[in-house]
Amino acid sequence: MRLETVLIGSFAALLSVGLVGCSNAGGPASAKAASKKGGGDVPVIVAVAKTKDVPVELDVIGNVEASSTVTIKPQVSGELTKAHFREGDFVNAGDLMFEIDPRTLQAQIRQAEANVARSEAMSRQAQANLARDIANAEYAKSQAGRYTQLAQEGVISKEQDQQFQSQAQAQNEAVSADRAAIESSKADIAANHATLDNLRVQLGFTTIRAPITGRTGTLLVKQGNIVTANTSELVTINQLQPVFVAFAIPESQLKSVSGRFGKEKIEVLAAPQAGGEDPHRGVLTFYENTVDPNTGTIKLRGTFPNEDRKLWPGEFVRVRLRLDVLANAVVVPNQAVQTGQDGQFIYVVKDDKTVESRPVTTSTRTGQELVIASGLKAGETVVTEGQLRLAPGMRVMVRTPGAGGGQRGGGPPKKS
Repeated sequence: MRLETVLIGSFAALLSVGLVGCSNAGGPASAKAASKKGGGDVPVIVAVAKTKDVPVELDVIGNVEASSTVTIKPQVSGELTKAHFREGDFVNAGDLMFEIDPRTLQAQIRQAEANVARSEAMSRQAQANLARDIANAEYAKSQAGRYTQLAQEGVISKEQDQQFQSQAQAQNEAVSADRAAIESSKADIAANHATLDNLRVQLGFTTIRAPITGRTGTLLVKQGNIVTANTSELVTINQLQPVFVAFAIPESQLKSVSGRFGKEKIEVLAAPQAGGEDPHRGVLTFYENTVDPNTGTIKLRGTFPNEDRKLWPGEFVRVRLRLDVLANAVVVPNQAVQTGQDGQFIYVVKDDKTVESRPVTTSTRTGQELVIASGLKAGETVVTEGQLRLAPGMRVMVRTPGAGGGQRGGGPPKKS
């Protein structure tokens, strides 16, 4: 057993020495030697860094809200005799929706009209009484004047004179009573007219029309049921044109929004989470007056015309808010930027067809391109495919995307 152990250990040592020798044979020295030969150019695909105006956008999840929601309740009690729509119909403001039995109110209106007519007749009677009593008062006054003169001349007694004076005073009081009766009849007429007007308004409430344009929901009370004024809920209408989309952004982005709000139209895009549709375009119309201390976010709301009625209340959508625009930003394809131990870098193709590893700082992403904040200039050529075989200083051969072989002699694209 000891002899076998020694033999196995010796064999393992010899094997490790052989592997080390093979490894050294294919190391940097051999790579440098290979690069000095004619076939060492690495085929790569390149692109030219360019400048463009890049929008700075924020993607969040939002919730669609109806711009107006109305729950219809009757304003009079009675039997629901007719519903003039089907559940889920779109209705326009002013469309007839419900009818409530009007017969009770119609009878009350006829009674109120009779009361008005009676009050007006009593008023005319009071006016006639007033005219009669005024005439009597004038006559009694003239009689009292003559009898006073006769009493002074001693033709009649003083007692008779006082009697005629009392009759004249009574007629004056009758005139005052007639005037008060007329005022009372006028007040009675006004009260009866008010009652009549109120009943006519109540009668108008027996036909219920849509207060807004929108889509109806479930019919909550069926035809034939008794409804109670200001209590029974009949149906809910949601206004879908326009609609609101509510969402929240980090408080760190508030200044970029508040500084532009009111000075320009801030565009908001909303798309269904399932995708497959072009985003809907709206405008930012509101942001909350306080930051939520629990989440560190602030609520915003965009208004969308929703002309095709595809945004639905309660739906969750992907919201994109444009915060700013980076003018003349340097952009390269996403795949040009690599990540190493020291951070992000790009292989830049120089005029002599060698590559340089350039550290860069990236900013925002726009589609399939990435904004380079520092480390690269517009017009420089960068490697987009083939970076795994590259090292700084190596020569490259530019090939056409999708082609199997390289194109010698073409070199990097000309700088623009």
